Amino acid sequence: MRTANPALNNKTFQSLPKARTKAERMTIQGTANKTGIMLLLLIIPAMYVWNQFFATGANPASVIPFTIGGAIGGLIVAMVTIFKKTWAPVTAPIYAVLEGAFLGGISAIFEAQYPGIVLQAVLLTFGTAFGLLMAYRSGLIQATENFKLGVAAATGGIFLVYMATFILGFFNINIPYIHGSGTIGIAFSVFVVIIAALNLVLDFDFIESGAEQGAPKYMEWFAAFGLMVTLIWLYIEILRLLAKLASRR
Repeated sequence: MRTANPALNNKTFQSLPKARTKAERMTIQGTANKTGIMLLLLIIPAMYVWNQFFATGANPASVIPFTIGGAIGGLIVAMVTIFKKTWAPVTAPIYAVLEGAFLGGISAIFEAQYPGIVLQAVLLTFGTAFGLLMAYRSGLIQATENFKLGVAAATGGIFLVYMATFILGFFNINIPYIHGSGTIGIAFSVFVVIIAALNLVLDFDFIESGAEQGAPKYMEWFAAFGLMVTLIWLYIEILRLLAKLASRR
């Protein structure tokens, strides 16, 4: 079983103890409930940081500590969650709160530059997620092994490009075109958005498989965490794409 999501990889459910009773088993409904809780925990700090930004006259300095702290803290907690799955009932909600602070900051900054962009990004993110869920449940999109392999390979390629951009940035070297608002930059963002969206299909398939395999109950939190990782990535990429398009007007 293959998925490009670093949280929900093909070894996630291996070597886990099987639930002995039905009440101890991971379920799809339970995972959906945990995902809803995490979304709520993300929205609350995001709204707080958003309000802080505009209450100070749209001053970026007012939200930088939240944005940087949320990003770094979220990364650390995410790594802990990936390696300590049994801690997910505690670390997954903490991850949601930290990512909420991060997203609230960057969303407010983008909104100040391009009014209305955040609402568009939110609607497109959840609309895409809902549409793909319906397509997956109806069988219109099937997570075959070739499909999983292709999405995983494309995701890995995007990760390498972003890592190269990050490392080269320390030497004041920029990768041309792909991060700009030109035709190539927009095409690259569209490609990344598509791949991020297709990762949702792999996540849906993996969550369904985990429930079928009788994974323990705490894996509901872990699976919800993995799904949130993909949703946050998709939202950020859609926000970047919309910003590139808005800058051309």
